[in-house]
Amino acid sequence: MTDDRKAPAPAFDRRMLEALVCPRTQGRLEYDAERQELVSKAAGLAFPIRSGIPVMLIDEARALD
Repeated sequence: MTDDRKAPAPAFDRRMLEALVCPRTQGRLEYDAERQELVSKAAGLAFPIRSGIPVMLIDEARALD
């Protein structure tokens, strides 16, 4: 018997926000828990968090509307 349910993704440690900055502007990031992203309003980018790890690559970021 197989279980097709996915295990929950590891949680993002909010303490990382103190050490992380936007790679484009070197500015502050905000955590969007619903979308699992770190948002740089100054750069207009949202960086994904995958398996609890922020992906801080500009090429991987989503442009904000």
